[in-house]
Amino acid sequence: MLKKLQKKHISLIAGAGLSAFLVGAMVSAPQIGTTIGRWLQQFNNQSEQFSEANNAKSAVLPLVLQSPQQRAAKLEALANSSQSLDQNRARYLLASDLIEQKQGKDALRFLDGLEKEYSLLAPYILLKQAQAHEIIGEEGKASDLRHQVLQLYPKEPAAAKALYLIGQPEDQQKLISQFPSHPLTWEVIRQKLSSNPTQPRLQLILAKYAFDQSAVVPVLDQLLKDPTLKPDDWEIIATGYWENNNFTKAATAYAKARPTPRNLYRIARGLQVTGKRDSAIAAYKQLVSVFPDAEETGNGLLHLAEMVKPLDAVPYLNQVINKFPDQASAALLAKVKILEAQKDQKSATELLQLLISKYKNSPEAAEYRWKAAQQKAKAKDYKAAWQWAQPIMTNNPDSILAPRAGFWAGKWATKLGKQEDARKVYEYVLSQFPYSYYAWRSAAILGLNVGNFNTIRQMNSEVVQLQRPIPPAGSETFKELYLLGQDHDAWLQWQTEFQHKMQPTVNEQFTEGLMRLAKGDNLIGIDKISKLQDREKPDEKAQYEALSKQIIYWQARYPFPYLNLIEKWSKQNQLNPLLVTSLMRQESRFEPKVHSAAGAVGLMQVLPSTAKLMATQANLDSKTINLEDPNDNIMIGTLYLDHTHDQYGNNSLLAIASYNAGPGNVAKWLQTLPTEDPDAFVEAIPFDETKNYVRQVFGNYWNYLRLYNPETYQLEARYSTQHPQLPSL
Repeated sequence: MLKKLQKKHISLIAGAGLSAFLVGAMVSAPQIGTTIGRWLQQFNNQSEQFSEANNAKSAVLPLVLQSPQQRAAKLEALANSSQSLDQNRARYLLASDLIEQKQGKDALRFLDGLEKEYSLLAPYILLKQAQAHEIIGEEGKASDLRHQVLQLYPKEPAAAKALYLIGQPEDQQKLISQFPSHPLTWEVIRQKLSSNPTQPRLQLILAKYAFDQSAVVPVLDQLLKDPTLKPDDWEIIATGYWENNNFTKAATAYAKARPTPRNLYRIARGLQVTGKRDSAIAAYKQLVSVFPDAEETGNGLLHLAEMVKPLDAVPYLNQVINKFPDQASAALLAKVKILEAQKDQKSATELLQLLISKYKNSPEAAEYRWKAAQQKAKAKDYKAAWQWAQPIMTNNPDSILAPRAGFWAGKWATKLGKQEDARKVYEYVLSQFPYSYYAWRSAAILGLNVGNFNTIRQMNSEVVQLQRPIPPAGSETFKELYLLGQDHDAWLQWQTEFQHKMQPTVNEQFTEGLMRLAKGDNLIGIDKISKLQDREKPDEKAQYEALSKQIIYWQARYPFPYLNLIEKWSKQNQLNPLLVTSLMRQESRFEPKVHSAAGAVGLMQVLPSTAKLMATQANLDSKTINLEDPNDNIMIGTLYLDHTHDQYGNNSLLAIASYNAGPGNVAKWLQTLPTEDPDAFVEAIPFDETKNYVRQVFGNYWNYLRLYNPETYQLEARYSTQHPQLPSL
């Protein structure tokens, strides 16, 4: 047991500022009479209603998340049951576990004849049999089985694995020619390049199919030296650089590719973001001249207007307004700013009226309305503030400002004494924007059992993991491998099938995100899943909207890596595991070895100096702590989060703000910012990074609560089906 840290309070925050803040926060905090732990005890009885994620009915699949030791007896019982899909799954999973434990003979007992009964995974079963025979020293049988895969399943991705394992030169050539998108092909190519780096055809395969894998940039650099490259080759190289955020080299390579609208736009944009202003202007002008009607040209004109003098920018903006309706609102707002700088308020006002009438659904209209609402609220004209904010919720429901505008409309209604209208607005926010931080704040003010800034720490949060969802893309073989937790083979299968990495469908990108999470590439996985909301084409947007209505989407966006370690150290330091998980998701996206520019390390982004301080206070040897090790990082991170909570009377808002900005800044804010209302305090935080950090961490907390707790999930579902109407003041 670690020694509890001493509860040291910072003298600067003692007194009226903190007291007022804590009292103000407590006023709106609901009484939590039921812990999450008790809620989740009912989970097994409610799981079918709770989540569409359990859409693969099986006795085996829920065991996938357990360790081999935990599931062995249950799997053996299922493996010895009557013939069924679950019996086949149990035999395969049990054999795989035994092979990992080097128990080849026992594995063969479950694999014998399984390929005939479980045809979906037949080639992989043969490969498992070969692996088991190899373990017990029967190399000849292993080789025969791998050749059998080539004979019976020559076009299946499993054949690529067989070719790799056989490993003869002619087999490697077949692997490269027949399966260029297979990860084992990339491994063979890298081996060949290590002995002879001047092989552009092989390098181009990596550039085309493995552009999103580690260490591809040096391959692209090597290709630049090849004088025989064709325009299509240069486009592959350029795209590889672009996807790896190397915009200078991307622009250079795109200049040698075919002059398509996308390529010319990326030349110009690459030059712009790397500070080559004059060259970027020339490149944008070339795009406008060669492709005057292309979609990319509208964006190009907007960027062109950014880089020239205001008066020179106006003609470019007028072109966008007249010719590119999708970008017209952005051009209007840019033109307004120019007119305001010239003191032509009349013309600016006319354009703003056009913006909020003709382009009322645009992000720029929402931005303008919200700015006006804030100005009215600052002047204490709360009715006018409401009137400016309300249309954002209905006209711009996809805007990040919509839930924020709704929540504050409720606050302003309260100030006007219209409690019933305020309640209706909070219910609207909760029902229409359930994923948002402001949905949680609305639920808290409505008095629902969702925790508050002063109660979150004490909530005894337990979580229940669900079985994996069925991926919406990929073959049935891939889906089966993924559901069984055979992540290496599922990855090989999926990468071979995933031929449209540059322009994936919505379902393909979501499936890629699921597979990345399964591999432990959590940052990439969450990023790919989250960015689906940015799709703009109508059909793709509709596909995203359909996907986002399923809980499997949100659970993938808010995954639970390192759950056991989080629960262990959260309990040790008397913290809510959901809060720790939420902070970790924000800090690192669950990447254990990531380093920040400031030197923070690992999952909870702990500074070495903080680790040393926490270790000293906990009587630990700081020299033995490795912040890249998940166990050590979570141990130290939760110690520090416990420490920040102790400093602020267990107020999680102040503890989280301090975790990001430091106790000195929080102490100053408690003396200078409004403390009567915690929401006003958050909005007034002068550091945009910390303000956003607080909202994002607690938004994460709310999403973990609503997605993994049956009572909260059902509570939110009841609100979402009510379709409340917004009141009019």
